[in-house]
Amino acid sequence: MDFLTLFSIYVAVVLACIVLVCRYSGQQQTPLTLVFDSISKVAAPFTPQWLQRLTQWSLHRLFHQRNNMFIYLHILLEGAVYVEFTCEVFGFCREMDTTLISLSVPYVLLALKSSFFYLCIKRDPGTVTKKRVAGQLHVYPYDRRLFHPGVTCPTCQLIKPARSKHCRLCNRCVQRFDHHCVWVNNCIGAQNTRYFLLYLFSVCAMAGDIALLTGDMLLHAVLRSGLLSASFIDADGQQQPVGPLFIIQHLFLTFPRIVFMLGFLVFVFFLLAGYALFHSYLALVNQTSNEWYKSRGYTCQHCHPTSVVDHLCSPAPDQSRRFYYGRGLLRNLGEIFFPLRPVHKKDS
Repeated sequence: MDFLTLFSIYVAVVLACIVLVCRYSGQQQTPLTLVFDSISKVAAPFTPQWLQRLTQWSLHRLFHQRNNMFIYLHILLEGAVYVEFTCEVFGFCREMDTTLISLSVPYVLLALKSSFFYLCIKRDPGTVTKKRVAGQLHVYPYDRRLFHPGVTCPTCQLIKPARSKHCRLCNRCVQRFDHHCVWVNNCIGAQNTRYFLLYLFSVCAMAGDIALLTGDMLLHAVLRSGLLSASFIDADGQQQPVGPLFIIQHLFLTFPRIVFMLGFLVFVFFLLAGYALFHSYLALVNQTSNEWYKSRGYTCQHCHPTSVVDHLCSPAPDQSRRFYYGRGLLRNLGEIFFPLRPVHKKDS
């Protein structure tokens, strides 16, 4: 059981790290930075100046600037899973007469996921520029609760369209800003939310399918070994039937890499499935992650230094609807997969 305990602790630590990275990436004050600052103060007298500067530069570049490190990490983890599946699980499944069609599904899903992943990385999320801003201002109305007319982005020096936000990592305002995803090194906005959703669901399907095939292989291995009807002598010299914990330990010792891969896939599946369901809910009600967070703790913007006072002080619209931009399930989904285009007014 010691090995199982250590493995559980390892999975918990990995989960916590991934959640912290996804939750706080791009923010200035995070639990990670607070812990690092505390450790730095204690270790500073014993650490060379060049090492301190290198560490600070590395952390700043990793969490507060755009970089491809998480893309490379994504590809590395994915490659490790597929190498293990191809080199070991595939062969065991063929011995159990699993059809080639079933075994080819993970590779088809990999191709689909890779295409959506590429589109998330390369597609412009809907950058607000001088040429586009005039049309983008008319795409969505201001709700005068989270988004107010006349507010200027202090960095871009452009009037902010409704539902837009300035991304510090990308240094640009993005139309219908959802969030900045470190795993694709790009913002998720009006023009690439559909690819992000398809990417999430394809990763979940890929992890789930490989996990099912791997779990089926391990189940057949247990059945063929006769462990279910076996017994062992305990420390007191008593004969005991083999239980689930004994079988799990046996699988760890017999197929350590395969069992580790299965645990990782199950973890990834449930983590991303919950995330995908959350974003599906947002798509159905036509709300972004940014709006979801702001609606739970938004602050009044009437005193914004770059606001137009007469616009901000005008009567607020009816807020009886919980989701201001919701237009019905089908139209909300249609807006995700067929984004609204900037309005170009014809000169009279």
